[in-house]
Amino acid sequence: MHAIKTFLQDTPEAALFLCLALGYAIGKIRIWKLSLGGVAGTLIVAIFVGMAGHITVNEQVKNIAFALFIFTLGYISGPTFFASLNRKSLKYGTFTLIEVAGVLAITAAATLVMQLDPGTAAGLLAGGATESAAVGTATDAIARLDRPAQEISELQANVGTAYSISYICGLIVVVLLSSQIFPLIMRINLREEADKLWRQLGGGSEDAEDQVAAAPDLIGRAFQVRRVAGRTVAALTADLGGHLTIERILRGGKVIAVTDTVVLRAGDQVLVVGPRAAMVPAEDAIGPEIVPGKDLETTLEIDQVVLDHRQDKSSTLGDLEQKLGNRLYVTGVVRADKELPLRPSMPVQRGDTLRLTGAKNDLAEAVPGLGYRLDPGVKADVIYIALGVALGFMIGKIVVPAGNIPMTLGTGGGCLLTGLLFGWFRSRNPKIGQYAPAAADVIKTLGLSVFIAVVGLTSGPQAVELVRKFGWGLPIAGVLMTAVPACVSLLVAWKFMKLPAPLALGAITGQQCSTPGITAVQQVAGNATPLMSYTIVYALSNVALPLLGPIAVAMTEALS
Repeated sequence: MHAIKTFLQDTPEAALFLCLALGYAIGKIRIWKLSLGGVAGTLIVAIFVGMAGHITVNEQVKNIAFALFIFTLGYISGPTFFASLNRKSLKYGTFTLIEVAGVLAITAAATLVMQLDPGTAAGLLAGGATESAAVGTATDAIARLDRPAQEISELQANVGTAYSISYICGLIVVVLLSSQIFPLIMRINLREEADKLWRQLGGGSEDAEDQVAAAPDLIGRAFQVRRVAGRTVAALTADLGGHLTIERILRGGKVIAVTDTVVLRAGDQVLVVGPRAAMVPAEDAIGPEIVPGKDLETTLEIDQVVLDHRQDKSSTLGDLEQKLGNRLYVTGVVRADKELPLRPSMPVQRGDTLRLTGAKNDLAEAVPGLGYRLDPGVKADVIYIALGVALGFMIGKIVVPAGNIPMTLGTGGGCLLTGLLFGWFRSRNPKIGQYAPAAADVIKTLGLSVFIAVVGLTSGPQAVELVRKFGWGLPIAGVLMTAVPACVSLLVAWKFMKLPAPLALGAITGQQCSTPGITAVQQVAGNATPLMSYTIVYALSNVALPLLGPIAVAMTEALS
């Protein structure tokens, strides 16, 4: 053990990655419906490793990791955040306001009752609100306090320890409240309510996320023309309801160009593509189904397209599909890293990523009118991203004195602001700033995890002392930090806004940016309807909550 301890102290980079490996392994352990997740697991492991031996990691590692995380978070959220600033979506901002007011009020009360220091108070807020980014903005704000260096270090360590305690409490509380207790209070069967809402949106059954349909909705079939000889392609398409596409025609062993005016002849072989429901009557209308040969086969391409409503004002998926006609199919919609239900009544907004399936030439013609295509060959525009992060550091250096308290956005607030603006600007200028979702997710996850690991390693030596000092006060405050805003939001959503239960519960988990919470609600609901409100509130809270770190520090200083 002494050899291991010495090795970790001499090689802190190894200790860092060991914490990541063990933390993510622990984060996968599932007890009932709960799992800590990789970030919280990493923090807990890092605290224990830090307690075992004083391990020092270069401070710049933490700053760089957090800057990359918070900039990427803002970049991803930027288009959705600004798209949510409209009359219809802003009503969901009520939940973010409740969350902000609730956690600040409870933090103030806990500070007065338990005489919390700025680090502990800020960590309590970040954990209770299950917002890891607030840890970074708080530690950055503490670094600017007019206190001795040793005291600054201790306060920053307290942030991580208090966060780990209240996060576990907040995680358990938000999952239990949103998926189990609140439906009982409302006296509803959440699965029945979700199914009712699903059908109102035009939905039927839905496959689980980890399943693939044995009978996929979008299919292709080959037929020999017999009953529609003499009809044009356009007329046949109209007869079949306008939902099918004639992708290929083989006549006399030769492929001919497909246009709406082509007249079909007896013996022609046609390849028809479209939704399964529309394909059922095709054989009776066209002629017998055949096995397509190589000359009749064709491939459909899939493009990831980010919506940009400069000219197109479609408000629902149904409107959008009507505009696309019968040659392109929307096979997926992603908002804030979440797959949304494909239902005609589902609202679509700027910043949503569509998965479009169709012929190459049809995609090339339609995409410019919808937004911009994500180039699969470009994962990240390093020039654009690096400039954004550098500008964030510069903005974070601006300090505005408020009495004895230096008010500043810091690294976290500066990089979050530039991330939002750079992400929004990219949505309007698609030729620059490519940041593929998969690449962004890796950078965001790794940046936060490295930052949290460094915080945990630093917090370890002070963890025992902090727990001994405040005892059960921190877990109790952590529970209240999550439960009180959630209960207030339930009252507002249920009694005043009259939201359907799935949307109300989705908004409550969204105000805390709680992925485990929305996952638990979806499992009980049986479909994706809670995501429709979750993504809007998530986008707003994801911007507001990280900014509470410096506010909590300043407030605690003032109350002290």
